[in-house]
Amino acid sequence: MKYFRIFFKVLLGLVAAILLFLAVSLAPVDDQPYRKTDYYRYTRQQLLDLAPPPNPQTGLRAGWAKTNLTPSFTTPTGGYGARRGQHWSTVSDSIFVRTIVLSNGGTKVAIIALDLLITPPTVTEQLKKRLPEIGFQWDQVFTGAIHSHNSLGGWAPGLVGELFAGDFDQRVVDHITDTILKSIVLAEKQMAPVEVGFSQFDAPDLVYNRMNKEGKVDANVRLLKLKKNTGESALLCTFGAHATIFRAADYQYLSRDYPGALVDRLEKQTGSFVAFMAGSVGSTGSKTTPGKDEFATIRTYADTLTARILPTLPQVKTQPDSTLEILTLPLQLREPQARVIEDWRVRGWLFHSVYGDYPSDLKALRIGQTVLLGTPCDFSGELVAELRQEADRKGFQLMVTSFNGGYIGYITPDKYYHKNSYETRTMNWFGPENGAYFVEMMKGLVDRL
Repeated sequence: MKYFRIFFKVLLGLVAAILLFLAVSLAPVDDQPYRKTDYYRYTRQQLLDLAPPPNPQTGLRAGWAKTNLTPSFTTPTGGYGARRGQHWSTVSDSIFVRTIVLSNGGTKVAIIALDLLITPPTVTEQLKKRLPEIGFQWDQVFTGAIHSHNSLGGWAPGLVGELFAGDFDQRVVDHITDTILKSIVLAEKQMAPVEVGFSQFDAPDLVYNRMNKEGKVDANVRLLKLKKNTGESALLCTFGAHATIFRAADYQYLSRDYPGALVDRLEKQTGSFVAFMAGSVGSTGSKTTPGKDEFATIRTYADTLTARILPTLPQVKTQPDSTLEILTLPLQLREPQARVIEDWRVRGWLFHSVYGDYPSDLKALRIGQTVLLGTPCDFSGELVAELRQEADRKGFQLMVTSFNGGYIGYITPDKYYHKNSYETRTMNWFGPENGAYFVEMMKGLVDRL
């Protein structure tokens, strides 16, 4: 009887401890309409307060460079939690930082395309501190990533970061930051007057909607071309298909997946500098024709894209321009709403303790009549149509990119919020109505240009 009483007291204590933990760790999902929240009012005011860009002093000048990012040490292979932090052992293809620096005498901008899964928030924090060493500020930088799930890991401390990128290694953060700074310096040394051109075409047979077979996709391949008087040219390409042809089981390869094979083919066949950024990949997968292995599938997919891009390039008409504007909008968000069950989520303190608390921005970059909108997330292609309407209204060509330096999970159409899918349940970290919120702020940025 004595032991039973002891057991009963211990059991009651455990139950009480569990109930107390749940009480301080869980809360109902916040479904307050976003336009009635403080975070919306703050961000909207920040949008209205954005200063206009300086007047151009010259025509556009640009330079470009690529710097090898392949480290001398191995890292976890970033991209899939199922890999449990296993390291790549074979360099299938080297990875790079590709940078374009532009200036019109009043505004200077560095466009940075990273052969990584995302732009790691830890790297962003270092860049904010170190960019002044080379004469830049964070507000002058537009970053993106190819979103290869077979690139460097080890750049994210905390439980959530380590699930996707393996055990944290400060050497990785330092190496990426150093390489970015070196690439910017090299690109700036190559600056010369340039003309600007743009082209786009649809490739709907190469993408599919991962969340809804009947849902829309942003299937546009978009191309921004810069051409020097010497004939040298640079091409920035965006596309919205996830770079996930390598499977989770293929952790042993360091690779750029299909974007790397595409860039290599375009550079070889055109003699141009080529950079790639993931577009609106938040709900879009790559529709492939399976080969005998993933390498063959990647080659076929890249060959198909290359064969469609090459005929469009002679039709890209470049012309002189002096327009260069960049806007950075700091984003306030709802308190974290990572759900454990349908209408219950972990409280903010717990989320931040396992992920971190990183600021995020929306970016708008105008080069001539082309506007790039950069997002800190996997941004859904289903949301692009409304943004294109706003860009069309102002006579702009539009390129939407993901992974601009922060990372807040997936942003998808609000109609899917209660759908039990990876994008909306596992990776929606900041609650309902973010689709509408992001679109409103991104349209606002376009309107301010």
